[in-house]
Amino acid sequence: MIEDLNDLTEKLKQGNGLSSSEAGAAARILASGKINDSDAGDFLIALADKGETPEEVATFAATFRELAMDPGLTEFAERALDVVGTGGDHSGSFNISTTTAFVLAAGGIPILKHGNRSVTSKSGSADLLTALGIEIEAEPKKIRQSAMELNFCYFFAPAFHPAFKAIMPVRRKLAAEGRRTIFNILGPLINPSCPARQMTGVFAAEWVKPLAEAHESLGLRSGVVVHGELPNGKGMDELSCAGQNRVAGFGELRDLDGYWSPESRGFTRCSVNDLAGGDGKENAALLKRILDGSGPAGLIDTIVLNAGAAFLVVGRKDGFKIARELLLGGSVKEWLERARDFYAG
Repeated sequence: MIEDLNDLTEKLKQGNGLSSSEAGAAARILASGKINDSDAGDFLIALADKGETPEEVATFAATFRELAMDPGLTEFAERALDVVGTGGDHSGSFNISTTTAFVLAAGGIPILKHGNRSVTSKSGSADLLTALGIEIEAEPKKIRQSAMELNFCYFFAPAFHPAFKAIMPVRRKLAAEGRRTIFNILGPLINPSCPARQMTGVFAAEWVKPLAEAHESLGLRSGVVVHGELPNGKGMDELSCAGQNRVAGFGELRDLDGYWSPESRGFTRCSVNDLAGGDGKENAALLKRILDGSGPAGLIDTIVLNAGAAFLVVGRKDGFKIARELLLGGSVKEWLERARDFYAG
């Protein structure tokens, strides 16, 4: 097994890509826990240095989906959506994709959300949900009830991906060294419930098209991959009203490929400062202000921009108008109150 992985590492170091069977075998070896961190790290570095192809990413994702715990929500998956980002953009922004998911759920769209606690940001989706009183590690029966009653359920990544435990030490070591690996982009592609539609944010513009191709390879029905370019030279794993946005679709939206400016979607360009967030508790307080209509205008517009795009993924072309009405008209606030009551019971 170790010899097999080392052979693949040497192949990568020579600049050669992996076949689908080789990539799948490598993923299973990494998940097995039967190799040392040094060999695992050498492979991951060689793969990143060579540059992961969409096919390699898709095969890794398919393998870790197979190894994940099945939440048993197949009947919801065909009409459901996930709104999720890779993280890793170091933008310090508010939980935009999670709030976007709330807007869609309040609008009657089934949301099967996959996420985790913060890694590079102050607040991951799990941190905000916890601060809002929404349980992140509910029992399977509760998760199913949540899907039926709230149009929303949450899959806390560590609870559904036991295969990740074996690779976690080497991931942490490489991250501490400033090394990116395939696992930095894999999270959005391994939702254990396999929703048919997805809006995925990525930390770098050059990954938008490859990730769209990876989603296409996984057979998703419809979706879009996005990246927001910021005037301060940074970027976001969301759409933003602070700059230009790179977008690429897949499935039913595969012809979508280009750039969206805020103005082209009917929004006013905002300051990067409008998008700033804090930790989970601070973002929960900021969300309350947003729902009361007193949050930063640029942040409200950015949430509406993302939610409108997510509505487009589910076939609604009037999504921007709907999203603003849901966000500011009381529907999302009422939905959150129901969600708190549901998880408190």
